[in-house]
Amino acid sequence: MKKLLLASTITILTLTSVVSAPKAQASNIAQSICQYVAADDKKRMRTFLKTNRLKIRSIFKGIECNGQNLLAFASSQGSVKTGSLMISKLPKKVVSANLTILQAGSQPLIDAANERVSS
Repeated sequence: MKKLLLASTITILTLTSVVSAPKAQASNIAQSICQYVAADDKKRMRTFLKTNRLKIRSIFKGIECNGQNLLAFASSQGSVKTGSLMISKLPKKVVSANLTILQAGSQPLIDAANERVSS
């Protein structure tokens, strides 16, 4: 009986820690990505994505910085390097859907988005 109780307690504790860990990690990932975009640090952003085995395509919909998606945030911050990286990695449909949001931002990002959509 003691072995069964001990085994079930260990299992419950293990499952609880596994379930709660990804939420904290996801928050840290989103915060880091937002910091790299705000600082326009393309090199550190690429390194971070590779280290965590992430792709911009897979995280784009789930991350918001200051209530904006990543492209709109890059545009509002004037982050040309990281914004251009995202534009080159995202599908054309996503870029064209965000084209109107980018119109208020920096001209190099608008040009990169227009080129991506037209190619």
